[in-house]
Amino acid sequence: MAEPPKEMLPVIRSIVGERVPDQVKLFTLAARDADESRDLAVRPDVVAGHSLGEYGAAYAAGCFDLETGIWLVSLRDKFLAEVAEKIPGGMVAILRASPEEVEEALGESEGSVVANYNSPRQTVVSGLRGAVGDAVAKIKGRKIPLNVSFAAHSPYVSAAAERMRGILDSIEFEKPEVPIVSAIDGSVLTSAEAVGEALKNQMVAPVRWVKVVETLAKMRVEEWIELGGGNVLTRLLRDFELPSPSGITFEDLRARISAQAQSILPRKEER
Repeated sequence: MAEPPKEMLPVIRSIVGERVPDQVKLFTLAARDADESRDLAVRPDVVAGHSLGEYGAAYAAGCFDLETGIWLVSLRDKFLAEVAEKIPGGMVAILRASPEEVEEALGESEGSVVANYNSPRQTVVSGLRGAVGDAVAKIKGRKIPLNVSFAAHSPYVSAAAERMRGILDSIEFEKPEVPIVSAIDGSVLTSAEAVGEALKNQMVAPVRWVKVVETLAKMRVEEWIELGGGNVLTRLLRDFELPSPSGITFEDLRARISAQAQSILPRKEER
């Protein structure tokens, strides 16, 4: 797990203490990239986030400040951890199998549901610890267990979702400065109320990332920039046959801008 940005540690620790939850680490990495993109005058026309990334997208769109985001994400992490102790679960990514194949296999099983529709060739199953393994054993394709102890985006974390809903009800969101594409259904969110409702519902709803990419393609988005480190979502674009946008990570964008800046700097005269 990547460490949180050093420059943000004082504010992070003032809110969560010395032990920084993993979800806070991920959120603050995305927030740092969003802040730096503004400094570089890289302005998005639309934003979207995958699962926890929806909080990063809402921050990038100006719906709440950094302190509020850290507080919300730390509680989300806490509530899910507490659910995991009472209802242990797990998640398994299925590669090289269609979503329809996965759904058909799960229709004959109990205790497991589809959690993420990541691409036409990648689906994630979420379920109870004793059931998810048996469920995915019936599915053809490569299986990759994820390092989580709860059944995210399933009814089995509904207790955490209800507690999070109460917290989100206390927040006054700002209207997004740019549209946000919801990972619940691919709809476009343009009001503060819509953003709040989406965050309230996203913990138990499946992540329909396929719908997000389809919406971005319909909006004629030509290039996306993946914030928060890594290139998981950018690599997923290869699985889409529709005219999806091309992708680049923020690290690659930063390197590209730096190289362009170096190329226009005057060179020292050789002595």
